Amino acid sequence: MINLLKKSYSRIIGAIVLLLVFILAATLEYFGLPGVQYFAVLVVLGMALELYIGVRRRIAREKKESKISQLRFNYTTQIGAGLMMLAASAWFVGAFPMVMLMLLVIIAMADIGGWFFGMLLKTEKDNRLWEKISPKKTWTGQIGGIICGTLAAIIFGLFAYGIFIPELIWIGISVSLLSQYGDLTASWIKRKLGLKDYGNIFPGHGGFMDRFDGWIFVLPIVAIWMMF
Repeated sequence: MINLLKKSYSRIIGAIVLLLVFILAATLEYFGLPGVQYFAVLVVLGMALELYIGVRRRIAREKKESKISQLRFNYTTQIGAGLMMLAASAWFVGAFPMVMLMLLVIIAMADIGGWFFGMLLKTEKDNRLWEKISPKKTWTGQIGGIICGTLAAIIFGLFAYGIFIPELIWIGISVSLLSQYGDLTASWIKRKLGLKDYGNIFPGHGGFMDRFDGWIFVLPIVAIWMMF
C-alpha cells in the first residue's frame, strides 16, 4: 500500500511538471512566440539524448569489436534518421497549436484508456497484444485506448469549435492506433538496448521516450497528411 502511494505521488508530481511545461508553451504562444514548436522540438531533443545514452551503454556492454562497429552503424543510421524526421515533423505540426493540442489530448486519452481497460482483464495469455515486446499490453487495452482516444477527439471538436465534426472520428481512431504502435516500438527499442526506462526526468513517468513515444508515428504521418 505504501509503495502504491509513493508511486501515485511520483506520477502526480510528474504530471504537474508536464502541466507547467504546457502552460509555459501556451504563455509563449500568447505573446506571439512559437512556444509549441519550441516545446515539440525540445521533447524530440530529449528523446534523442536518452537514445544516445542508451546506445552508448548498449555498445559498452559488447565485447566483439566487429559487433560494436555494426551496432554503432545500425543505431546511428536508423535511429538518427528517424529522429531527424520526427524533429522536422514536430516543428511543422507545432506551427499549428490547436492541431498539436488535439493530438496530445487524443494520445493521452488513448494511453489512459489502454491502461484502464487493459487492467480490467489483466494480462491473460490469450489477451496479450505483443508478449515478447511488452507483456502488459493487451488487445482489450488497445481497443479501449482507441475508444477513449476517439471520444476525446470528438469532445475536443465540440469544445474547440462548438460543433460535431464527423472527420474527427477517423482521426481519433487513426491517431490512437498509431500512438499505441509508437509505444510498442519504443518498448522494442528499449528491450534491444537492455533498458528498464529511458530516463527519470518526469517522476513516475520515466523519460521523454517513455512519456512521448506516441509521437513516433503520429507526428510524421500527420505532418505528411497536412502537407498534401
